[in-house]
Amino acid sequence: MTKPDIPYSDGFWWSNDGLRLHFRDYPARPENAHRPPVICIPGLTRNARDFEQVAAKLAGDWRVICVDLRGRGDSAYAKDPMSYVPLTYVQDMEALLQEQKIERFVSIGTSLGGLITMLLASTRPGRVVGALLNDVGPQIEPAGLARIRDYVGQGRSFPTWMHAARALSEVQGAVFPGNSVSDWLDMAKKAMKVGPGGRIVYDYDMKIAEPFAVPGGEAGVDLWPTLAGLAPVPVLIVRGAMSDLFSVDTAQRMLGVLPQGRLLTVANKGHAPSLEEPEVADAIATLLGEVDAMALATQA
Repeated sequence: MTKPDIPYSDGFWWSNDGLRLHFRDYPARPENAHRPPVICIPGLTRNARDFEQVAAKLAGDWRVICVDLRGRGDSAYAKDPMSYVPLTYVQDMEALLQEQKIERFVSIGTSLGGLITMLLASTRPGRVVGALLNDVGPQIEPAGLARIRDYVGQGRSFPTWMHAARALSEVQGAVFPGNSVSDWLDMAKKAMKVGPGGRIVYDYDMKIAEPFAVPGGEAGVDLWPTLAGLAPVPVLIVRGAMSDLFSVDTAQRMLGVLPQGRLLTVANKGHAPSLEEPEVADAIATLLGEVDAMALATQA
């Protein structure tokens, strides 16, 4: 898959503990500047590049901000690895919102990014005006956590991009059985970078695994109450049909809490769908249309 040629600027902000954090900023056209921005928050080992295709489709119609969480991509690594926890990521996001003077936004969160979305919605009701929760809910399945703990923080490196792609296919082939070689290469180039020695390395601080290795470190709080913050707004729940992290039962229970929630199951995908699937792109367009409609109803 070719990299979208969509212009963006690199933005930076400072965390409360002095880390310089990075985001990609895709602008909206002037006539769409009234719309709330779409903020994309990646998963545990991922970064802003995961949302290149999503941003390419939305940019112009919407401002799209794709963040690198601390310890990922072009954001600084934390001095204290125990700060790699959701509650700290929420504080970092709060600092971004304040710096950018963002009062209302749509959140697209994959896995860990979805947990952060739920926490942001619960701490200040009304600011998240729509959300996409990608293959994650308040309850995380132990089998999926065990699989992720097996490979996070290993610090492997590879001589070529093809070697890196092959390594990804060996680890995650069971949850993405339909991936082609080009798919694995695309995934590798989003998740990895060329290191100082010329070898291909994962683009995150290996120390993010330290709090994640502790049971409860993936969230640290009971997240079911946080869904109340999303109850008044449109919510798209995306689930990979083969996900071992996000169960059907959890998804159905979430629908009972979210009156405007909709569930989209992506066939032949595990944790987590890329959001580049055609049916997901259509569902995102529908979600944003609902956000627009609610804004108009509020103004009337």
